[in-house]
Amino acid sequence: MGSPKSERYFVFMNYDPEYERLRADRTKRGAYELDMYLSRKHDELLANTLEHGSYEKTISLVIVDGFAVEITEDQASVLRSASGVRVVEKNQELPS
Repeated sequence: MGSPKSERYFVFMNYDPEYERLRADRTKRGAYELDMYLSRKHDELLANTLEHGSYEKTISLVIVDGFAVEITEDQASVLRSASGVRVVEKNQELPS
């Protein structure tokens, strides 16, 4: 029996005043700081919640505090109960 199949999930975070503060700064520096803050925050959540090397974060989203990650259904369940996580949803492919 092979290892469980990884699929893309989107993870959306709870309200974060620091995210809102950084998002309000429309300068290039503000955009850079927001990008770095979210990337670090999302990476730390994954590192503290899932086994190293068992997932692949594909993108941190800036328009909402969230990210896409390749994980198994079991890992999605673990993330759903992690502190600060609001929603974990499996990506739904639309038929062409």
